[in-house]
Amino acid sequence: MENKTKGQIEAQISEAIIRFEKEYMGRGPTETKAYIIKDMVLVRLKGVLTPAEEQLTKSAEGADLIKRTRMQLMEGARVLLENMVSDITGCQIRSLHTDISTKTGERVIIFTLDQNLEDRLVA
Repeated sequence: MENKTKGQIEAQISEAIIRFEKEYMGRGPTETKAYIIKDMVLVRLKGVLTPAEEQLTKSAEGADLIKRTRMQLMEGARVLLENMVSDITGCQIRSLHTDISTKTGERVIIFTLDQNLEDRLVA
């Protein structure tokens, strides 16, 4: 990894996740921001639910169905996501955690890395 700033790496990760959401999930979020925190990358996506999913969230069964379906889709794409972040950061991914809120339409993705990335970045 060349001398990139924390902001540049965070922007690259955000752009890659937006591309992933559009290509793999069918539509992109309305807003995405990545944060590097020591040996973690936290990605917050807003507006990820489709209009049909928003209708489903009006019932508990529908909300549960959306959560399960989105988790299954993310499991299928886990290696792809890990490789994207690894390529950008130059770190190996130890684990990936994700959850989606059917109330707010937000998703968070947390990648844990094999090293403290903040120590390697230029100010």
